Amino acid sequence: MATKYQNFINGKWVDAKSGETFENRNPANWNELIGTFPKSGKEDVDEAVKAARKAYEKWRLVPAPERGDIMKKAGDIMVSRKRELAELMTREMGKVLAETMGDVQEGIDTAYYAFGEGRRLFGKTVPSELRDKFAMAMRVPIGVAGMITPWNFPMAIPTWKIFPALLCGNTVVFKPASDTPATATEFVKILVEAGVPEGAVNIVHGGGGAVGNAITEHPDIDLIGFTGSSDIGKKISASAAGTLKRVSLELGGKNAQIVMDDADLKLALDGVLWGAFGTTGQRCTATSRLLVHEKVYDKFMSDLIERTKQLKLGDGLKKDVEVGPLINEGQRKSVHSYVEIGQKEGAKMLTGGDSATGDGLSDGWFYQPTIFTDVTADMRIAKEEIFGPVLSIIKIKSLEEGIKTLNDSIYGLSSSIYTQDVNNAFKAMRDMEAGISYINGPTIGAECHMPFGGVKETGNGHREGGWAVYEFYSEWKSVYVDFSGKLQRAQIDNY
Repeated sequence: MATKYQNFINGKWVDAKSGETFENRNPANWNELIGTFPKSGKEDVDEAVKAARKAYEKWRLVPAPERGDIMKKAGDIMVSRKRELAELMTREMGKVLAETMGDVQEGIDTAYYAFGEGRRLFGKTVPSELRDKFAMAMRVPIGVAGMITPWNFPMAIPTWKIFPALLCGNTVVFKPASDTPATATEFVKILVEAGVPEGAVNIVHGGGGAVGNAITEHPDIDLIGFTGSSDIGKKISASAAGTLKRVSLELGGKNAQIVMDDADLKLALDGVLWGAFGTTGQRCTATSRLLVHEKVYDKFMSDLIERTKQLKLGDGLKKDVEVGPLINEGQRKSVHSYVEIGQKEGAKMLTGGDSATGDGLSDGWFYQPTIFTDVTADMRIAKEEIFGPVLSIIKIKSLEEGIKTLNDSIYGLSSSIYTQDVNNAFKAMRDMEAGISYINGPTIGAECHMPFGGVKETGNGHREGGWAVYEFYSEWKSVYVDFSGKLQRAQIDNY
């Protein structure tokens, strides 16, 4: 029997006030029901925000190192449950077990980084312009944080947001994606077991329209962390502006990998296969465009097609499977519509292009890894985010053309170049318009102690990961101590 899940509000597991539920199913085997979840609404969000606001008054006063100890304990629990969590995530989201194990490990790494940051929330002391006066700036929490997270990294991305928010002294109202609510629930259970107090973390399940909008519009939520599409991000930004919330948006990408004529072609081939078809292309950092130098184009394309056809699709819990399903039927239809668009635009499809069926695939949302050549930069398949296993190939004549083509995008998340020329590498590092640049590595992959995010329509300038995310979840407070015993006037002409 499928598990019945609930919201977690003010330290208690509760149903949605509406009493309605929705189903969560395995995208590799749609007949498998993982659980039912509360279909929540504004009333449930109101209760969660009320609890978070009340809890904030005590949580903000807990010393940061003590809050860090709780983050460490959460990481320890995740270590002890790593495989269990990864298997649930594969059943829920579809990506292969090696990837879900990595997803959990990213959460563990983020927990331990937060633990250390509890003793590193550095302020600054500076000299005052006046005598017998001390000046410093310190970091303070902001309030209640609303978290809206996607389905493709159902453990890693929530930890990127929630661990820093809690460590800085904020409280949380968390809306996970409706496609991956079980992993999110287990994460909240871990936080509670680790010692996060009543009301400091709340989870409200449900759709973006009912729950997401209620969070972004709520007058008692002070800041928003969102990862998802650029279209939704723009709407959230506009909605949150009405109450002047601080908003961090991590949005779409149309990432490109350049392969120069001096590249290690085997390494570049491994990179693009992983970048384009890892997570079935369902990453904001996925390699969606491949820019290959004309001198190595024919050789590289021959090897790429051969290797792509050898990729094994299937249930991510099965041994040797390399590519899992798409997240749901709607996503498969969307991906296939882009394949049809590419064909109508005149691109040449060399492999893939249809739903994958057969042994163990008929009951899931599988799609064949697909490659297009004869792609021009103005085609929709070269410009729009597809979020599936579709790779567009563009032939280039020079480094300058490659960088120009790579930059010809409304997005700027991740970028990659394969070259053995140090001059090419440094020019690319300087000139590729992206928040992340890889030299001789694929476009996907992040390390928890480095800033993550992009430029242009990929976001609004904030970063997740590393030290940078702690800047978002706290704010500066300037403090002056005047021990002169007399009135001293700053911002007056004392000269």
